[in-house]
Amino acid sequence: MQEAPLMPKATAVWLVENTALSFDQVADFCKLHPLEIKAIADGDAAQGIKGLDPIQTGQLTREEIDKAVGDPDHRLQLQNSKVRLPEAKRKKGPRYTPVSRRQDRPNAILWLIRNHPELKDAQIMRLVGTTKTTIQGIRERTHWNAAALSPLDPVTLGLCSQIDLDFEVQRASKEKPAPSQGGVTLLPASVTTAPPVEEEEPPVEDKGKDELNVNAVFAKLKQLGGKPEDKEEN
Repeated sequence: MQEAPLMPKATAVWLVENTALSFDQVADFCKLHPLEIKAIADGDAAQGIKGLDPIQTGQLTREEIDKAVGDPDHRLQLQNSKVRLPEAKRKKGPRYTPVSRRQDRPNAILWLIRNHPELKDAQIMRLVGTTKTTIQGIRERTHWNAAALSPLDPVTLGLCSQIDLDFEVQRASKEKPAPSQGGVTLLPASVTTAPPVEEEEPPVEDKGKDELNVNAVFAKLKQLGGKPEDKEEN
């Protein structure tokens, strides 16, 4: 699809005033409605707009206009511009936050600190467009509104996208140092899943055997003629 010329209404004013092109041809070239071109021709629209010559701006040639005047079915072709405007580059720095969302930034910072403590201050600044002083105040509970803050997801608030949040969390996880091997580690599965070992019953102590022998001695004495106490009395 052909792009619209530079300053389409001003171009349409010049074509209406200086050529014999039809309303449809001018409307098709300037990407306007034919009724709007008719209103320009009648003086009901575009009042005070100075016409822009598309030939001087390099958007049309005189030969192209003459060809379209001679053939009502011919559509004007926009010439390739020789001037290329540089593309806007995204500036590096904190993300811009709309005014209506700026009061939600402390709540989003608190949510990030609690749910993703691995994030650095610079990463939080990129996500919600805040300052390091504000982040430090919320971390240390010295923020002027610390008592009224409630953690809220910055994605839900519209302060950042889920893709940006996942990217920063993944980067922070990669930069986090691995835990040292000197601490307490988990037991291997072969140990934790092994069946319990049945404990053997302790052997019967010899004390029980001694008590049985004493009882047998007293029983033998009774058979022989009485208790040892009776013999002493006699």
